[in-house]
Order: sequence, then C-alpha cells, then structure tokens
Amino acid sequence: MDVASWLLIAVLVVGLASLIGFFCTKTKGFGRFATSTFLILVVVIIAALFFAAGKLDLSLMANIFFAVIGFAGGLFTGKDNES
Repeated sequence: MDVASWLLIAVLVVGLASLIGFFCTKTKGFGRFATSTFLILVVVIIAALFFAAGKLDLSLMANIFFAVIGFAGGLFTGKDNES
C-alpha cells in the first residue's frame, strides 16, 4: 500500500471513531442540536476523505471548513423562539 491509501484509511478510521463517539455520548432522540452536530460531522468526514484522495483543492476545503464553522457558530449562539 502506498502513503495515499494509508492516509485515506486513517481519515476514515478517525471519522468513524468520531461518529461512534457521537452516538455513544448523545442522549435519546434527535433534537435540533444532535441533528446539526451529526450533519457537521458527516460533512467534515466526507470533505476530509475527498481532500485526502486529491479530489478537492485546498481553497475549496478551506471554504467548506469556514461554512462548517459558521454553521456551528450559529448553532451554539442561536436562540430558541418557542412561545
């Protein structure tokens, strides 16, 4: 196996470990926070796999991470407008 294959395997293992950790530590049910966190994890894992495979440029990867950071910032600072 070459270095690129090992890199893809490493990214996949770290991504799967983070998903397993997410499901082991979350409470029952999928609320707004759990769904958004799951979506962020999936987007980052898929983008990292594409980047490690050489399918994404560095500038596109940076834009994905800026979008994820903005989404996460809105998630944590968002207010519930429930009456």
